[in-house]
Amino acid sequence: MTTITRDTFEADGRAIPYADQGEGPAIVLLPAQGLTTTYLATLASVAEEDGFRVIRVGTRRATGDAVTLHDLAQDVVDVMDHLGVADAWIGGHGFGGMLARTVAHDHLSRVVGIMLLGVRSTDPADPEAAAALDAIFAADADSDVSAAVSLLVGEGVDLDAATRIILHARDADARRLQRAATEATPAAVWTELPAGIPNLLIQGELDRALPPTVGLRVQADAADRASVVTIPGAGFFFPLTHAGEVAAEIEDYLGWD
Repeated sequence: MTTITRDTFEADGRAIPYADQGEGPAIVLLPAQGLTTTYLATLASVAEEDGFRVIRVGTRRATGDAVTLHDLAQDVVDVMDHLGVADAWIGGHGFGGMLARTVAHDHLSRVVGIMLLGVRSTDPADPEAAAALDAIFAADADSDVSAAVSLLVGEGVDLDAATRIILHARDADARRLQRAATEATPAAVWTELPAGIPNLLIQGELDRALPPTVGLRVQADAADRASVVTIPGAGFFFPLTHAGEVAAEIEDYLGWD
């Protein structure tokens, strides 16, 4: 039976939620903007079954000074220290991938490799995808967001189940802090793939928010250290809706038997 430790690391006025499960090589998973790590639970469980220790790190609760991506990257490393993890693969979805790249640039010795689940860039957002995300975050308990969720999940997905999980994972405070941290950090900090380590880019074929063309372009600029995998029929929320396929690609790439 899976044992998951859910706790909060508290230090210096910060409260950083995390979940820790499994044994083996460590993978750290970082969520997309405005979401808790709960929607990554299935991916974490499947990866655990494949022989990995999976640590999901959420966004800090803090008061006081404004933060940058460097500060949030330090939060990730501090949780690793707290759990006795010397190094790990750092995987991030959307905004989480931006943060994963920042962790690698700031703390390269702690990072075995990077996994980007969808690739954020400085390209203008797809208007319909951006509007769908805004609708999901603005929705109250009685709102019908099925059209917005449908646009973002891809094909063959249980729309009702996905909607429940996504709405439950919303975190407005985290979204505000993450946006402010992004605005306070030069884009050059997180747009380039870190050198000296492998980078796995996993994408959804039908992702309107993080188009797969972006990952292909990023990979072309770093062909010596980056590989791209595309999940057929998958949209923006593919780490939730296609968790089995994503975990299989991770296991295959990391070469863990």
